[in-house]
Amino acid sequence: MPRKKLDPSTSPRAMLGTELRVARERAGLSQLALGEKLFVSGSYVGQMEAGTRRITLELAHAIDEILKTDGFFVRNCDAGAKSKYPDHFTEAAEAEALATAIREFAPLIIPGLLQTEAYAREVFLAYQPTATAEVIDDLIANRLARTALLTDPTTPLLWAVLDEAVLRRVVGGPAVMAEALGHIVTLIRARRIIVQVVPFSAGAHAALAGTIKLMSFEDAPPLAYVTGMGTGRLLDDPATVAHHTLTYDLLTASALSPTQSLALIESTAEDYSHDEHA
Repeated sequence: MPRKKLDPSTSPRAMLGTELRVARERAGLSQLALGEKLFVSGSYVGQMEAGTRRITLELAHAIDEILKTDGFFVRNCDAGAKSKYPDHFTEAAEAEALATAIREFAPLIIPGLLQTEAYAREVFLAYQPTATAEVIDDLIANRLARTALLTDPTTPLLWAVLDEAVLRRVVGGPAVMAEALGHIVTLIRARRIIVQVVPFSAGAHAALAGTIKLMSFEDAPPLAYVTGMGTGRLLDDPATVAHHTLTYDLLTASALSPTQSLALIESTAEDYSHDEHA
């Protein structure tokens, strides 16, 4: 797959990551050794150096002290800290934009990367029923901006596993659902994404507890992102990521094949279209 990297000449976060690598190597420390001093994993250090995870102010203080960098990281860490996303999703969104492969399980709603504007609007209105129109419009714009990564015809690989509940839950009415599922069909038929559906008939499956997003990178360790009500955790521990990867693999084994899944999504979209005109 094509390499996806932040450019140090244009990205403050990538510049900080490069400087961190240089300072670490100058100090004669491995990523694992520096991670132990910072109380994070070696993978976490690798992600910071690759620019897929930001250097927080707390870590910047510790890095400056350990690597004797005279306050450089504290002075510069704010340059890469601005984000238009909620705090719990900021790092995941930034990593997503750099991933060479994204594998995601959605148990209840269409994943953000695959949502239409109308579907996203209904989701955000449900989340924040008293928000102003301006706030909702900003949320939608940010969500749709993330979908720009799908304009590349090959990268990242996006493989989504949807619970059948995603297809059956009527978000915004039949017209919104027909458009939303039709959009997914278009992306599948363009061979831009792979989608499988776990049918209700599959019964219990490996991810009944919630969502999973797995992200792989060219020059950094993989990450897993899991969410809850208004919360999210970006995970880099290799054993934890491996566990979530196995969970995802078990899901694909429980799901309909991509061909069968496409047929189900198409037929469901057609049903919504007929309901719209009934």
